[in-house]
Amino acid sequence: MSLKEKVEEVIEKEIRPALIRDGGNIAVIDVDEESGEVKVKLLGSCHGCPMSQLTLTMFVEQHLRSRIPEVKKVTPV
Repeated sequence: MSLKEKVEEVIEKEIRPALIRDGGNIAVIDVDEESGEVKVKLLGSCHGCPMSQLTLTMFVEQHLRSRIPEVKKVTPV
């Protein structure tokens, strides 16, 4: 399974449902297999929310890194 497939699976099953409960969503824009960087876009009520940076680092990035060791960084686009 590629890194992108792993990332999309964790987002679909574990991260997206939590964001949807709060009126938000997330889209995977790009996954760099070599550097481990994942580029995402927060959508819905998450887009532009003052807490979006906290959501991105404390929830999305921490969760992805704990479940997929190859993920090194999550960047918003």
